[in-house]
Amino acid sequence: MAYGQTGTGKTYTLGKLGKDDASERGIMARALEDILASVSASDCVEVSYFQLYMECIQDLLAPEKINIPINEDPKTGEISLPGASVVKVQNLDQFSQLLQIGEANRHAANTKLNTESSRSHAILMVYIRRSVHEKVEDGITSWEKVPRTTLSGSNAIPLIRKSKLLIVDLAGSERIDKSGSEGHLLEEAKFINLSLTSLGKCINALAENSPHIPLRDSKLTRLLRDSFGGHCSARTSLIITIGPSARHYAETTSSVMFGQRAIKIVNMVKLKEEFDYEGLCRKLEHQVDHLTAEVERKQKLREDDKYKLEKELKECQDSFAEAKRNLITRSEFLEKENTRLEVEMKDLLNELKCQKDHNDLMSEKAARLEVNIKCSKQHQLESSTYQKVLADTTQMYEKKIAELIKQLKDEHAHAKSVEEQLNAMKKLLNDSQKTIQQHEMENSTYQKALADTKMYENKIAELFNQIKHDHTHIQDLEQQLDLTKKHVSKHQNLMQGQKEVDELTVKLQEMYQLHGQTLSELQSLKSEQEGLLGEKARLNEELQAVRERLSVEENQRKTIEYELDKILYMNGNTKASSTFGTRIGSQKTNSLRETLSGQRATIAKICEEVGLQKILQLLTSEDSDVQIHAVKVVANLAAEDFNQEKIVEEGGLDALLMLLRSSQNTTILRVTSGAIANLAMNELNQGLIMSKGGAQLLAKIASKTTDLQTLRMVAGALANLCGNEKLHIMLKEDGGIKALLEMGRSGSNDVTAQIARGIANFAKCESRGINLGQRKGRSLLMDDGALGWLIANSNNSSTSAQRHVELALCHLAQNEDNVEDFISSGGVKELVRISVESSREDIRNLAKKMLRSSPTFRTIKAEKY
Repeated sequence: MAYGQTGTGKTYTLGKLGKDDASERGIMARALEDILASVSASDCVEVSYFQLYMECIQDLLAPEKINIPINEDPKTGEISLPGASVVKVQNLDQFSQLLQIGEANRHAANTKLNTESSRSHAILMVYIRRSVHEKVEDGITSWEKVPRTTLSGSNAIPLIRKSKLLIVDLAGSERIDKSGSEGHLLEEAKFINLSLTSLGKCINALAENSPHIPLRDSKLTRLLRDSFGGHCSARTSLIITIGPSARHYAETTSSVMFGQRAIKIVNMVKLKEEFDYEGLCRKLEHQVDHLTAEVERKQKLREDDKYKLEKELKECQDSFAEAKRNLITRSEFLEKENTRLEVEMKDLLNELKCQKDHNDLMSEKAARLEVNIKCSKQHQLESSTYQKVLADTTQMYEKKIAELIKQLKDEHAHAKSVEEQLNAMKKLLNDSQKTIQQHEMENSTYQKALADTKMYENKIAELFNQIKHDHTHIQDLEQQLDLTKKHVSKHQNLMQGQKEVDELTVKLQEMYQLHGQTLSELQSLKSEQEGLLGEKARLNEELQAVRERLSVEENQRKTIEYELDKILYMNGNTKASSTFGTRIGSQKTNSLRETLSGQRATIAKICEEVGLQKILQLLTSEDSDVQIHAVKVVANLAAEDFNQEKIVEEGGLDALLMLLRSSQNTTILRVTSGAIANLAMNELNQGLIMSKGGAQLLAKIASKTTDLQTLRMVAGALANLCGNEKLHIMLKEDGGIKALLEMGRSGSNDVTAQIARGIANFAKCESRGINLGQRKGRSLLMDDGALGWLIANSNNSSTSAQRHVELALCHLAQNEDNVEDFISSGGVKELVRISVESSREDIRNLAKKMLRSSPTFRTIKAEKY
C-alpha cells in the first residue's frame, strides 16, 4: 500500500508500466511478472481492478459496474465483491493491457499540487489458486484442521491453497487551501480525506492494541481488513512517499508518523488451505453420472437379455411345437409310406408274375412272329415275282392294245373308204345298167371284202374278250398285291411287337432296380425313425421343462386376468363402458371420474408390469374370453392421450382393425369399435385409420349389427373422423357418411347424438374451409341425404342430439351453394325456429346471422315467416 501526499509518486511507484524501459516498471507489473514466472500450468491467476471513488466502488475493467457491494463471509470473515470483473491472466502483456484499461477509466483531475491528481483509491486484487497434492509440512498449520485419514482414498477431498495480493494506490492526502479544490473537486477531497482518516484510526488502534478497531467506518478499511493485524493472515508492506519541499513539512511529518505507527503492527502469517468441495462435488457428480450410465447400461443389457431369452424361449416353444408337429407328421407319413411301400411291393410282385406270364406269351408270339416273318419273306419274294410278271404282262398287253387300237383305226379308215366306194358304186349302178356285170363282179368282190370285214369284227370281239380277261387277271394280281402289303404290314407289326418286348424287358429291369432302391430307402427311414425317436425323447424332456415354466406364466396370467375381471366388473357396475371413448357420451359425475381414474391407474400398473406388447399379443388368442379381456384393457389405455402413440407404435391399431375384420363376437366388435373411437381423437391416428381401411370396416360393422352399444361406438368413431377436413372425400368414398346416416334407423338417442355430432363436425369443417377460401361448391353431405335427416331429427328429445343437429344446420347454411337444398327441403323454416326456440344463445345468434347474411333467406323469411 502506498501512502503519502499528492504528487509524491504513489501511482508512479505502483502502476508504472515501463513499456520502453523494463527498469521503470512499477510494483504492479513487477509483482505480476514474478507471480507468472513461478506458477505452474495447473495454477490459476486472476485479477480484479477497481477504484473507491466518493465512497462508491467502481469496476475499472468494466466501468459500467458501479456501486458494487461488499460482502463478508460470517464464518471465515473473508471479504468479496460480488459482480466485480475477474479476469484470468495468462501473460504479462495481457496484464499490461488490463492496467492500461483501468488507468484510462480512473478518475483524475488537475489541482495546484498535481496536474494529474488521482481522485480515487485504486485497488488491484490478484487471486492465485493452487491444488495441493503433496503432504503438508509439520511446520505449517492449516486454518482448518481435518484428520488426513478421513481424506484418504479415491474420493478424498482435494486441498486448495489460495493467495490474494492487494496493491493499493491511495489517493493523496492534501490540504484544501494548498490544493485549491473547489466545487466537485472539493467534494472528492472530502471523501478522500474521510477514508484516509478512517484508515489512520484503524492503524492507531492496531498499534495501541485497542480492543475495538473501527474497520466499518469506511469502505476502504473494510476492503483492507485482511491486510491489518488481529485476525489477518497476510504480510503487509507500506510505502510512504514524501516530497522534498520544505513547504510541505507538515504533510511529510504526518506521513512519516503514519508509517511509524504502522510499523508497530505485527501480522501473524498463516497458511490458508481450503477444501475444494466444488471440485470434489464435480468429481463425485461425474462418478455418479458414470455409475448411473453404467447401471442404466447394465439394466438395458439385462432387459435386452431378458427380451432375448423370452424371444429364444418363444422360439424354442415354437420350434418344439413345430418339431413335435413335424415329428408326428413325419411318423404318420412314414407309417403311410411304409404301408404304401408294402402294398407297392405286393403289387410289384404280382406285376412281376404278370410280366413273367406276359413274357412267356410274348416269347410264344415272338416265335410265331419269326415264322410269320419267314412266310412274309417268301410271300414278299413271290409278290416281287408276281409284280415282275404283272409288269411284263401289262407291258405286253399295253403294246398289244396299242397295236389293236392302231389296227382298229386302220380298219375304220378302210371302212370309211369302202363306204365311199359303195356310194360311188351306187351312183355308178344308177347311172349305168350297162355295167351290171362289172358291178356284179365288183359286188362279189365287195361281198368278199364284207366277209373279211366280219372276220375283223370277230377278231375285235375276241380282242375285247381277251382285254376283259387280262383286266380280270390284273385285278387278281392287285388283290394279291394287297394281300402281300397286308403281310408286310403284319410283319412290321411283329417287328414293333419285338420292340415292345425289349421295352418291357428294360422296364422290368428298372423295376428291379427301383425295388432295390426302395428297400435301401426303407432301411434308411428305419434308421432315421430310430434317431427321431431319440430326439423325441429329448424333446419330451425339454417339453416338460417348458411346460413347468409355462405353468408358472399361466398362473401369472390367471392372476392378471382375475384382476382385469375385477376391474371390468367394476366398470360394468358403474356403467362406465363409455370409457372406451372419453369424449363419447354424457358428462360423468365426480365420483365416477374418481372411480375411473383409480381403475385406469390400476390398468396402467398392470400394463407396466405385464407389458403392452404382451397385452397386444393376447388380441390374437384363439380364446374369445382372453381376446375380450385384452381388448378391454387396450380400450381403457387408449382413452388416455399419452398411451395412444405407444399403442399405435406397438401395432395395436393393426391388431384392432384385424379384430374388426375377423371376429364375429358382439362384445369384441363393440369394445374394439370403442378403442378405435378413442384412437380416432388424435389427428395423426385419424389418417392412419383411414389409410388402413378403418372407415370401410366400421361401415361394414354398422350394416350387419343391431347391437345399440356397438352402433354407438361405431358412430362415435366415424364422428371423430368427420372432424378432419383432409379426410372428408376419402370418408365419403369409403361409405362412412352413408353408414353414419343409416345407423339412425336404430332409434337410439345415444346413437342419434353421435350421428348428429359427426355431421356437425363435418359441416363445421366445411364452413371453416369456405370462410378461409379453401373450399367451394355444394356440401358433400347433400348427396347422402344428410339435410333431410337433420330436419327429421331437429326435435329429438336428447339435448345433445338436438344441439348438434342445430349446429350442423347453421354451418350448412353458411354455404351459398346449399341454399336451393334448404329451400326445397324446408330447412329455412328450421333455421327460423332455431333462431327463436334454441336453448343455446350462441346457436340462436348463429342462426339469426345466417338468416341475415343470405338475401334469399331474408326474402323467404319476410314472405312466409
